[in-house]
Amino acid sequence: MPDQDFQEHEEQQQPPVDNEDAAQDEATAPDGGQSESGQPQTDAAPERQTLQDESTQLKDQLLRKIAEFENFKRRTRDEKDALMKYGAEPVLRDLLPVLDDFERSLASGKEHPDFDSFYKGVEIIYAKLLKTLEQRGLRPMDAVGKPFDVDYHDALLQIPNADVEPGTVLDQAEKGYLLHDKVIRHAKVTVSKEVE
Repeated sequence: MPDQDFQEHEEQQQPPVDNEDAAQDEATAPDGGQSESGQPQTDAAPERQTLQDESTQLKDQLLRKIAEFENFKRRTRDEKDALMKYGAEPVLRDLLPVLDDFERSLASGKEHPDFDSFYKGVEIIYAKLLKTLEQRGLRPMDAVGKPFDVDYHDALLQIPNADVEPGTVLDQAEKGYLLHDKVIRHAKVTVSKEVE
């Protein structure tokens, strides 16, 4: 019976199990949730509370930032709308005296139909209007006699002319204007070309 002798030998090699030691190991296991004294473990509670406090604080900060951003968007939109609506106010305010002069000139022309004085009155008003616009950065272009430039001129017609270089502006049908350094209207011009 060699097999039976081997099994008896194996049983003799295994140490005896103490039931009290096993029970104590289960009581002190980490997943048991109790300390050696049998009280619940509370080491994680302060850390959990700290994390909850930080989370609450971050949520509050986020909500405040969202509210501030919404206020900023609304304020920016209102300012943009006001700028679009009232942006021309300074220029129009400066033009009101010119409008007043035109009204006075028209009223005077009805009472005193004198062409010379009426013409001089219109000249004065024109000079006043031009000065007001120039103070705002508007400048008329001087095109006649200068070389044609596509950045400043629109050619309506080309006329053969032997007296000037080809591509010279001979006349302008409509004056061009600059606002500071920006072209806001090209001059409509007649340009010379070679005589065939």
